[in-house]
Amino acid sequence: MNEAVTMSGRGRGSAEPVFVTLRQEIIALSLAPGTVLSRAALQARFGVSSTPIRDVLLRLEAEALVEIFPQHATIVSPIDLGLAQQGQFLRRSVEMEIARVLAQAPDAVLLEGLRRLVRRQAAFADLDEHAAFAEADQAFHRTMYEAAGVAGLWPLVRRQGGHMDRLRRLHLPVTGKMREILRDHEAIVAAIAAGRPACAQERVRAHLSHSLDAVDALRARHPTYFRS
Repeated sequence: MNEAVTMSGRGRGSAEPVFVTLRQEIIALSLAPGTVLSRAALQARFGVSSTPIRDVLLRLEAEALVEIFPQHATIVSPIDLGLAQQGQFLRRSVEMEIARVLAQAPDAVLLEGLRRLVRRQAAFADLDEHAAFAEADQAFHRTMYEAAGVAGLWPLVRRQGGHMDRLRRLHLPVTGKMREILRDHEAIVAAIAAGRPACAQERVRAHLSHSLDAVDALRARHPTYFRS
C-alpha cells in the first residue's frame, strides 16, 4: 500500500506513531493473535480521531497483521505459516546476496560495528531482556543492508516479514535460542571478515532458517496463536 497516499497530510502525522506502536506490539506479541482491537479504545489511548485509527488498521491489514470484519470487530491475525515461509524466503534471498557482497570487500569499520552490536546483544542475553535483544538483532541486520548500499530494501523486507518476525519472537524465549542467534551472528561476521562470500552466504542461510524448524514445538505450546 502506498503510504504517501494513505497517510497524507495531517492524517499521516497523527497516524504514523500509532502505526509504529501497534505494529511493534503485534510483532512483539504484546498484542497476541486473536486480540480484539477496539477503535474507540485506540482513539482514547492515542488521543486521535477515528480517521487516523482507520488508516492505521488498514495499513496493518495490508501486512496481514490484523483482520477487519466490517461492522463487527478488528482482531490481531493468527500467525500464518504460509506467509511466514514467504517472508523467510524473501529475507533469506536478499540477505544471502548482501553477505556475498560484503564478503567480497571486507570493511573494517563495518566489521567493528557488527561486532559491537553482537556484544550489545550478548549483554541483553545475559539480562534475559528479550525486547532489547530483538531490537539489537534488527540493528545488526539493518546495518548490513546499509553497508551493501541497499538500505531501501530493509523496510520492504520488514513489511513482508511480519508473520515470520512474530514466529521468531515466539521462539526467542526458548532456552538457548538467544545464544544460538549470537553464535550465528558471530559466524556471519567471521565469514565476512575472512573474505569468504560462499561461506558468508551459507551462514546467513542457516541463521534465517532456524525458527521454521521449531514450528511444531512452538505450535504445541501456543496452539491458539496459529492459523488452523
